[in-house]
Amino acid sequence: MKELLATVDHIGDIKTGAPTISGIHHSAYRCRDAGETRKFYVDILGLEDAAALAFDKDPAGNDRPYMHLFFKMGDGNFLAFFDEPNSVEEGLFAMKDGIEDYHFAFEVASMDEQAQFKQRLEEAKVPVFGPIDHGFCHSVYFFDPNGLALEITVRDAKHDEIMADEAAQAKAHIEKWSERTRTLKQARLAQAAAE
Repeated sequence: MKELLATVDHIGDIKTGAPTISGIHHSAYRCRDAGETRKFYVDILGLEDAAALAFDKDPAGNDRPYMHLFFKMGDGNFLAFFDEPNSVEEGLFAMKDGIEDYHFAFEVASMDEQAQFKQRLEEAKVPVFGPIDHGFCHSVYFFDPNGLALEITVRDAKHDEIMADEAAQAKAHIEKWSERTRTLKQARLAQAAAE
């Protein structure tokens, strides 16, 4: 499986131009239960049902029943989940660390809309904290029934200006960070490979 991981070792070999990626069609995650997940995303967060596709075989043709759920967001993109009953283990659904694992952020147009979502979550007895002022955006945080860290964010009035400044410095910041953390990462990866 490790040989399937992408590397960036051959960037100089690329001759074909990259078409423009227009956006994310969907991001997909594992869920504990399709019905529970639907209730959270449709009934609490207000996303639209888009699809609930049941399959008996996985894309490689193996016997592996699963359901692939899609919920539509206001921008036309989707959030998707896999309910795969043969691999359900409680540890898979522990609360994820929004920094170390992953999280995804929904965007709303105003602080009032964000406050309305926070109120809905509180009414549904979903623990929620924030808003936190990150400078370029303001966010509230909570977890879904599958342990996924979620965020509802609003762009700050200076969002575009801040992001443009950051974009101009991004390559230099990444190079500095990579140099600063390279030794630690190499040691941790070597230790993991030795175990």
